[in-house]
Amino acid sequence: MGAFLILAIVRTAYPQRFDDFMSLLASNKFMVFRGKKNKAFHPFNILLFFVHLISFSLIFFLFFNFFWTESSLEPLFLFIRIATAYASFVLLKFGLEKIIGNVFYLDAQIDAYLYQKISYRNFIGLVLLIPGSIFIYTFTPTALSLYSLLGILVLSNIFSLLLIYRKNQSLITANWFYFILYLCALEISPYIILYKLITI
Repeated sequence: MGAFLILAIVRTAYPQRFDDFMSLLASNKFMVFRGKKNKAFHPFNILLFFVHLISFSLIFFLFFNFFWTESSLEPLFLFIRIATAYASFVLLKFGLEKIIGNVFYLDAQIDAYLYQKISYRNFIGLVLLIPGSIFIYTFTPTALSLYSLLGILVLSNIFSLLLIYRKNQSLITANWFYFILYLCALEISPYIILYKLITI
């Protein structure tokens, strides 16, 4: 309910920006016009990040409840712990990317990349809020539906990264060695480490 309240605030406060955002996959208007200054910390993006945070945490919460039924944690406390862990992971990764951009004098390029990435992640979070809410309030999820939801989450994230890399193809081609290092260090290894921590 908090996520839908935030969406109502965003829709009321930034109607034109929200309309452009909702056509993100069909049109490049949001990235071209709204992303000129690469303001990742614009209030619009910050509010939608909270929706993204709630949506992704909700999916992880559903997984935990389904596969770890012996947990003695209260549902609300468990959700808060999951949301806190996920937010810490995302913000830490975001901070590392900013530091790397500063060290290699790539602030403008990294800011543009982070703006695009957070926009796509916020959009994915908005879309996945619908099935997450249905599983919380209406239908009890099955293993197949949860794995399908996880598959959609992973594939949509990969697809969004491919779109971003395609838009920045000339920059990547000119700095392919640094791109490979970045890809291994900050786009692959953090998720492998996170998976190991969760499964252990």
